Amino acid sequence: MNRRVRRKTLQAKGNVTEAVTKGPVNEVEAVVCLAKEEREVDWSSLPDDTVVALFSLLNYRDRASLASVCRTWRFLGSLSCLWTSLDIRAHNLDSTTASSLAKRCSKLRSIRFRGASAGNVVINLEAKELREMNADGCRDLTDASLSMLAARHQRLESLQLGPDFCEKITSDAIRVVALCCPRLKRLRLSGLRDVDGVAIGALVEHCRDLSELGFFDCMNVDETALGNAASLRFLSVAGSRNIKWTAASQLWVSLPNLVALDVSRTDVTPDAAFRLLFSESLKVLCALNCGSLDAGVFLAYNSKTKVLLARFTDIVKGIATLSQDSHSAPNLSGMKRINHYNNTSNNNSKISNVRNSRIGDNKSSEVKEWLEWVLSHALLRIAESSTPGLDSFWLKQGTPILLNLLGSLQEDVQERAATALATFVVIDDETATVDPARAEAVMHGGGIGFLLDLAKSRREGVQSEAAKAIANLSVNADVAKAVAMEGGISILAALARSPNRWVAEEAAGGLWNLSVGEEHKGAIAEAGGIRALVDLVFKWPSGGEGVLQERAAGALANLAADDKCSMEVAMAGGVHALVMLARFNKHEGVQEQAARALANLAAHGDSNGNNAAVGQEVGALEALVHLTGSHHEGVRQEAAGALWNLSFDDRNREAIAEAGGVEALVTLAQNCGNASQGLQERAAGALWGLSVSEANSIAIGQGGGVSPLIALARSDVEDVHETAAGALWNLAFNAGNAWRIVEEGGVPALVHLCSSSGSKMARFMAALALAYMFDGRLFQISSVFQLLLHLGHLLLWHRLQRLHEYMKRGICGAVELKLGGL
Repeated sequence: MNRRVRRKTLQAKGNVTEAVTKGPVNEVEAVVCLAKEEREVDWSSLPDDTVVALFSLLNYRDRASLASVCRTWRFLGSLSCLWTSLDIRAHNLDSTTASSLAKRCSKLRSIRFRGASAGNVVINLEAKELREMNADGCRDLTDASLSMLAARHQRLESLQLGPDFCEKITSDAIRVVALCCPRLKRLRLSGLRDVDGVAIGALVEHCRDLSELGFFDCMNVDETALGNAASLRFLSVAGSRNIKWTAASQLWVSLPNLVALDVSRTDVTPDAAFRLLFSESLKVLCALNCGSLDAGVFLAYNSKTKVLLARFTDIVKGIATLSQDSHSAPNLSGMKRINHYNNTSNNNSKISNVRNSRIGDNKSSEVKEWLEWVLSHALLRIAESSTPGLDSFWLKQGTPILLNLLGSLQEDVQERAATALATFVVIDDETATVDPARAEAVMHGGGIGFLLDLAKSRREGVQSEAAKAIANLSVNADVAKAVAMEGGISILAALARSPNRWVAEEAAGGLWNLSVGEEHKGAIAEAGGIRALVDLVFKWPSGGEGVLQERAAGALANLAADDKCSMEVAMAGGVHALVMLARFNKHEGVQEQAARALANLAAHGDSNGNNAAVGQEVGALEALVHLTGSHHEGVRQEAAGALWNLSFDDRNREAIAEAGGVEALVTLAQNCGNASQGLQERAAGALWGLSVSEANSIAIGQGGGVSPLIALARSDVEDVHETAAGALWNLAFNAGNAWRIVEEGGVPALVHLCSSSGSKMARFMAALALAYMFDGRLFQISSVFQLLLHLGHLLLWHRLQRLHEYMKRGICGAVELKLGGL
């Protein structure tokens, strides 16, 4: 069993010098030293303990892959000591798969999963030694499922469900957790409707070591019962409503061990906050985005022994003070009165100050870990709420704090901080608009480098959220350049090849945003991004609400606009992949981007064979014709645009007609009077392209296409009336169509274009249409003469006569010269 090693090393004077390798660098790499010359390494010669040590540095997915190499590695890879933690959020495990993993999970200590169905599967892992359970996406998790999880894992010390709301969990399930898990030390639950006194009393009675309790965004929490939880050191009721703060502050201030309290996003009153700050044991009160406190109130507290974190305080400085191990009693002479935040230091110094702080004892370290967790949670919730009036807060405090949290040792804190960065910069998700000041604040604070480092992590959850933040920030052109300069394109291209769907999805989003810039397209192709995007479509052609497919198709659409990249897309199998999406994917966003990508591929007909290749792909033209009848305007527009580009190829033109394209496009033109200018232009353009063929021209006229084209020719938008004039020009070659143009009022519209359009091309084609209409067929029609006379365009009549003579003699250059006078 040999594996070729790409890393080259040189040995000189006994010292091994490692050469730089190309491509993205993973966090975990095996360093192999080769003496004097390059050769193959026999990995089977490694001692077992070395292999186990290497396995321990990999995530479970890579361990499973390496375990399939040989029997020895399969045995070593299945050792229970390597399976102490498991993250199955990206997988849909069934009971059979879970049962097969059970043998490896005998010493499993920590698990993360997503969704109620995964919770039911976790039971089959039989991980009786489980200590920590962390789940999100649990809106459908019921009391019965949670009770079963608690009953099967009675040694649980930490249980966290959120940040998604657990709407189906009631106080009954909390009582079961208290009875089944007496070793519980930490409980964090989000979005419960009611947490009654009986449930809290059960936790107090049975979980004697309970030190942290968090009820986030709950409808009702019994504050009186919480006053009996004497063992609590950390308490959070962030976002919870209907708390009676007068009673709560009077009871909670007497909790003997309470060190830190989080009341962020609540309606806590200034009086209650003031009273809580006089608790003998309390060190930290986190009160972010509390309306009654943010209104410029004055709070007096001992700033030497207490830390108040609010929008009007210096949060970064407050975090730094936790490094001071101060246990002195409250000193009223040290009171500090605060009513606003004022800081002139820059963001970089803020980050440096916090990261350089070190907390001495274990208890203080616990405070910092808890504080990191609640800050990441609070800032994410504030970012999601898009609360107005927070620009100053985000620029001065929020950004430095989030960048600091990226360096946390807690994986879920890193994830939430990255998600918050991805969220707070977005102004409008529909239009992909980001706040330039916020995005650039992240960039200037060194955030791009931090996020790219996280994106190279072996932890897939962190990879996914870091890639999401990079993607959103890259909407800003300056940030996109910074991402490219710091090697972000190669990192995202590597992540797009991840076997984890969520990681690949966010990486595809990043490549989509970066591919908007012309200067980045070549780099994406060079990094293997095109092949990775095409492979994504084949690997996951459906599912996931179409987000991954839309992002991959969108990125390919941008790349296909470049001539060289469009050829690489085709060579990588992109035509087949995109047609497959257009034919079979039912999500409108995917259909729109797939049609746009095919349109861009077909736009290079003069320089490569992609136009013909798209037309020859099985089902491509039929799919595009079908999409012109979509209920989604963007889908209709991009499909019509693709057909317009494809119609420049003679074979495609006839094949589109055979696929029902004439009827579909005529219907589209008839129904786009109130549509966007882009759709109107493409509908007229596609009919223009098809009408080059005489048979298609006749079919368009007989199918009712003249009237909508005349209506579009009356548009004030140059691109729209220009394409409509081109279509009418082609139609005018046919006598029947010429009659229809006259009968349906086309002459005044064309005359108006000749005299008033700002587009030279529109004036030219309108004049040619009129001239061809008079070519030996309508030249003697007195009604046309009377109409021009009535419109005051007698001079135009004479000039059209001269144009007609020139055209009969084939003097095209003279036609163009005379155009200037029309």
